[in-house]
Amino acid sequence: MSVLQIHRGLFMRRRKKVCYFCTGNIKKIDWKKVDFLKRYVMDNGTIRPRQKTGTCAKHQRQLATAIKRARYVALLPYTTAHARFSGFGNR
Repeated sequence: MSVLQIHRGLFMRRRKKVCYFCTGNIKKIDWKKVDFLKRYVMDNGTIRPRQKTGTCAKHQRQLATAIKRARYVALLPYTTAHARFSGFGNR
């Protein structure tokens, strides 16, 4: 047996993440629900990738569109610098 075969049994497989929107039967992602959208935005203002959130491609596109609309209307900050100067960090 090679070293790779020995170590293969030691690592546990990570459970595949399932899409929250598919399991919850959510049809449309609302851009006005800021507290919900904040879960999918990192501290520096970037949108979390699919691999981290577990969303499917369809809902990731809808999520990105909703976050971008919320940013445009100033419900979410674009970056941390915007949050620091505009008072978004206090919310």
